[in-house]
Amino acid sequence: MSQQGARRNTRGGGAAWALVITSVAGFMAALDNLVVTTALPSIREDLGGALHDLEWTVSAYTLTFAVLLMFGAALGDRFGRRRLFVVGITVFTAASAAAAMAPGIDSLIAARAVQGVGAAIMMPLTLTLLTAAVPAERRGMAYGIWGAVNGLAVASGPLVGGSLTEHISWQWIFWLNVPLGLALLPLARLRLAESHGTGAPLDIPGTLLASGGLFGIVYGLVRGPVDGWAGSVVLTALFAGAALLVGFVLYSTRAKNPMLPMRLFRSRAFAGVNAASLLMFLGMFGSIFLLSQYMQGVLGYSPTEAGLRMLPWTGMPMLVAPIAGILSDRIGGRPVVAAGLFLQAAGLGYLASVITADASYAIQLPGLIISGVGMALYFAPASALVMSSVAAKEQGIASGANNALREVGGALGIAVMSSIFAAQGGYASAQTFVDGLRPAVAVGAAMVALGGVAALAIPARRRAGEQDPTAAPKTDPAPEPVDESADEPAPEPAFAPTAPTPRH
Repeated sequence: MSQQGARRNTRGGGAAWALVITSVAGFMAALDNLVVTTALPSIREDLGGALHDLEWTVSAYTLTFAVLLMFGAALGDRFGRRRLFVVGITVFTAASAAAAMAPGIDSLIAARAVQGVGAAIMMPLTLTLLTAAVPAERRGMAYGIWGAVNGLAVASGPLVGGSLTEHISWQWIFWLNVPLGLALLPLARLRLAESHGTGAPLDIPGTLLASGGLFGIVYGLVRGPVDGWAGSVVLTALFAGAALLVGFVLYSTRAKNPMLPMRLFRSRAFAGVNAASLLMFLGMFGSIFLLSQYMQGVLGYSPTEAGLRMLPWTGMPMLVAPIAGILSDRIGGRPVVAAGLFLQAAGLGYLASVITADASYAIQLPGLIISGVGMALYFAPASALVMSSVAAKEQGIASGANNALREVGGALGIAVMSSIFAAQGGYASAQTFVDGLRPAVAVGAAMVALGGVAALAIPARRRAGEQDPTAAPKTDPAPEPVDESADEPAPEPAFAPTAPTPRH
């Protein structure tokens, strides 16, 4: 299908359908990042497992999700974004059913890893499919709604997981995905226009280097508290992971068609928003992983009560993200994202200072609300900044890279903060849990604050026509990239031979 034809098919009702389909798909993928957090005590009781096993029920998903996101985006660009989007939904839905039927902790972890593969294929294509379907002047609002739905997944993850665990069983946190996935499959086939990217060859060496490096780092961090940081397996995993990641960077600077072109990071806008995203998710995911257990194991709340009490934090994006999208259209995404990250850091810092073995909910509430507003201000503007920091033909790569770094941040956050928790405390008593929790959350707050500093490095929004001296040099005859700090995506090439770039 031609680019002009695809655009005609995705105007009006097509744009609305694209928003619904991509938002629901994003909801499923984002939901499974956190849906297990309030179910962890029940999973531990039912299937057994130590702290590192519980970490892997979350990290197996986030890690495969992270390391294959850019590869999933490349597959979509090469073989058809709608086609691969459908493949991703199919894999994710089947793996969800397998997780629900898992007979033991190891099989659950394996099913979660396959879930991550499916999410890595479908998630990076949601934003490109959405971008292609919505006119430029309405993208800020569309990104805001998309961000709000993803925020709803973050919000409802602990609550849905807690409610289903308490009133039915923890298996239903995975069965929930099955009817949603089955409903999306025909809608995606009928309502989304097909499109392709540049058709560049797949970067198999880059994928293997990045995947191996990230796995080594996370594996070492997870096993460190169990085997000892001086253990040969832990040191080997950490050093090998670091070496592979260095190799990935060196390879990507020289490869003809790398999975993640390093030249993109010459742009202050692209580098700043991605650094901010990684640090934001590092601090947020690790904190939610531990705080959801604190509310149940220390304060004695049921899974549902714990999920409800997390809502002032996790539920705020439902209310604020659309407003943040509109704000970013008017004043630029940089100040909105930076303010959000500093608020998130302040909220986590407050929680680290007031958490005790018998802390009342009232004393925790201000920190939860401040963190929630900060999270909400971050989501939609960050997506707009990513999409506007590169040329239109590279939006798929950019979205995949940003989502990958977010998930890497989540996996690292859980591993790093669980390591701090295990070194300073543990599960022996309420007080030992708090002894480990407080320094871990404080580190999470510091990481998010560093993310706010990184966001300030993004160039301020400029007037139309003004050039950004920090922009990466052009390497092909494609039109000039969109202003890196602007919140509108770059114009599509007039000579583009394929359908419009879909959203992730």
